[in-house]
Amino acid sequence: MTLIESARDMQGQAQAWRRAGRRIALVPTMGALHDGHLSLVRIARAEADITVVSLFVNPTQFGPAEDFAAYPRDSDGDRRLCEAAGVDALYHPAAAAMYAEDFSTWVNEESLSRDLCGASRPGHFRGVTTVVAKLFNAVGPDVAVFGQKDAQQALVIERMVRDLDYPVRVIVAPTVREADGLAMSSRNRRLSAEARQQAPALYRGLCRAREAFENGERRAAALEAVVAAELRAAGARLDYVTVVSRRTLRRGETVVAPALVAAAAFLGDVRLIDNLFLD
Repeated sequence: MTLIESARDMQGQAQAWRRAGRRIALVPTMGALHDGHLSLVRIARAEADITVVSLFVNPTQFGPAEDFAAYPRDSDGDRRLCEAAGVDALYHPAAAAMYAEDFSTWVNEESLSRDLCGASRPGHFRGVTTVVAKLFNAVGPDVAVFGQKDAQQALVIERMVRDLDYPVRVIVAPTVREADGLAMSSRNRRLSAEARQQAPALYRGLCRAREAFENGERRAAALEAVVAAELRAAGARLDYVTVVSRRTLRRGETVVAPALVAAAAFLGDVRLIDNLFLD
């Protein structure tokens, strides 16, 4: 496995691969890798000749009061996992290499990013789309693999790819879960023992809302109340619970499939997100 630390070196290596007729797949990550990330790597390896994993904790998608400093980091462990998983190159740039001191150019998606996490984390998606655009420019992938746990992020990236004519096929892979249903996330490492016991309430609430939908409930407020009740009973602090169209991420009083029930909640100072499709 090759370790690459600058955009110029990454571009040079990617150009050499393309000249050799190799297809490139990218798995963008912020590190602290787990089995969910490794499932994306397996998909990437099946879809292309070369698999690149990017490892970069992106400061521009964190707000001033958010957990950038506390976000889990394990570069050595990540490197070992990637090498064992058959990754061809680990792209691990420093923040100073990604953002010049007077950096002032941003990529904004202005529709799908407005609500859900976009409403509760102003500026978050501007940071996401900008860094993913920079990763695409450095790696030049044919395929990029994202996870469904970050469903809004995946839809925003798909829209950016379409609108800006990136020649990249975006694959959104199913969420990988712990045995008790908790979606795998790097932030899970920060949960206290008590919060870890409470955390599966997020998935339980979403499942109960999906069950109510399958039994005929179509009122958005009623489905949201099911999730909220489960989270409050577990002692979580709600950020949002909402049911939205999967096409537009807009909420209506009546739910029309295909839809998405999504929630974000704090357990202690750790913010977790999850979602399920309603079809």
